[in-house]
Amino acid sequence: MDEGGFQAYENEIQALEEEIRLLTEKYEDMRQESTFFSDEEILKSIKSFQRETQGDTKGHESPSDLKAQLESLETDLSFLMEFTGFHFTSHSKKTVEKTQNRTVQKHRLSGKCHSLSFQLEFQLLEMQNDEKISSVVSDLSIVMESREDSNVSKFVSRTEEHGDLLTFFRSLSTYAEWYEHRKHTFLHFKAKYPDIVSLPEGLLGDFIILRNPKVSGFELVIVWKIQLDEEGTTTPVLDLLPKVPEQVLEQRMRSVESIPGSFRSALRLFGIEAAIENLIKVLGSGK
Repeated sequence: MDEGGFQAYENEIQALEEEIRLLTEKYEDMRQESTFFSDEEILKSIKSFQRETQGDTKGHESPSDLKAQLESLETDLSFLMEFTGFHFTSHSKKTVEKTQNRTVQKHRLSGKCHSLSFQLEFQLLEMQNDEKISSVVSDLSIVMESREDSNVSKFVSRTEEHGDLLTFFRSLSTYAEWYEHRKHTFLHFKAKYPDIVSLPEGLLGDFIILRNPKVSGFELVIVWKIQLDEEGTTTPVLDLLPKVPEQVLEQRMRSVESIPGSFRSALRLFGIEAAIENLIKVLGSGK
């Protein structure tokens, strides 16, 4: 082969090496800045892939097994979303530092737990030593729509300070579940007793007012707080505040004063829904 032929091969090899280098750099950039699909997008992709496998099974040894695995994955994912209440809408990560034994990544995550939205941003440091991998969360920032609640704000601040993501997700799940339960309970009684139950602050408020249409000025205010302490423990706290006209209060002071205590006793004995139901029925009967 003459010198010109060798030169042509050498030029082609150099061109291929340059293309490989560019592709490698592009791959690294894409790997460092990756975006994950939401739960809904994952389910949609699974269904789309199922349709493709049903239409074209050539090249697969066991298409029925593959379909069963995909259906199982879809079922498991739906169950986890329903069981935990978490629906992640976006997640991105970027590698900011990488060595042989140390990797630092910056994460952004957003989603909902039941009806409560949240956004997280944090750095994750992973270190490998003696075949063990340890992880440390730092620079944690949390945005929640219910952070105006002083208890929630204190909990979030403590979680950010300690970088405790596990406690955040576990506590948020319990808090959001009670938050949703309160909303559904208020909606149930408002729909069932529209003439007696009112919601001055809507379904997102923490109290309802009971009125007997036949007794002017007499009201029972049921306050339902959901307390979240700095340790992440959620506690529902209910109480009843009577609002009684002065003339009625003077005549029936003793019976009026006993209403809150009777309501608390009913809560312990029968639970929240039954206690409220019984109170509404008594109020509606005019007793």
